[in-house]
Amino acid sequence: MQFAHIASAYSGELDYLTKRIAAMGGHAERMVEQAIAALVHGDPSLAQKVVRDDSVLDEAQREVDDKAIVIIARRQPMARDLREVIGAIRISADLERVGDLAKNVAKRAVVVADGGQPTRLFRGIEALADLALAQLTQVLDVYATRVVEKLGYMRDRDDEIDAMYTSLFRELLTYMMEDPRNITPCTHLLFCAKNIERIGDHATNIAETIHHIVTGEQMPADRPKGDKTARMMVLPPKPTA
Repeated sequence: MQFAHIASAYSGELDYLTKRIAAMGGHAERMVEQAIAALVHGDPSLAQKVVRDDSVLDEAQREVDDKAIVIIARRQPMARDLREVIGAIRISADLERVGDLAKNVAKRAVVVADGGQPTRLFRGIEALADLALAQLTQVLDVYATRVVEKLGYMRDRDDEIDAMYTSLFRELLTYMMEDPRNITPCTHLLFCAKNIERIGDHATNIAETIHHIVTGEQMPADRPKGDKTARMMVLPPKPTA
């Protein structure tokens, strides 16, 4: 009877980690969505809300870390259980970083909103954010279901985010060269785009962690990166006749 009680308590502790990660994931998704909405619609009050909400993820990560340490010390988990605990630590760190990136976008949204920028500057940002958010949502769904068959495909989709980011980088540079008044807002949008691209990277990290939790095996390490902005040459606009 005592053994059953201990096993039940242990199972409850592992369930607590799973539920905290799920809550963190939902909160991180909302922060990203609201940060992009604040940027696109020029809503400083919504942007400030995102900045304040980041503290929720910071506190949740500390709770997950503290609980995981207690579980390791008290229960000495092995095999799948140990992977669950270590995985929770890793995933909470990734989600906390997603919150930081959303907060950074929100801070820049406040600055960009003051300029009343044309809508065309935000189209690429919205498309990139939609792709990154879809990636994050899908990987969190896999964490809930532990159905890992699609994780390889989802990780490969990170190349789509990188390719879109590279295209958006080039597009924003073009706007800057066409009109010097676009330089300041486009510079902020370039940083926003990079933050969104990094959210896709963290979603990929979470996918790799989930795969290890469930299978006990690491995914192949040779994942190519599609971000080519570091090698891009910025050319001056062609002279008009």
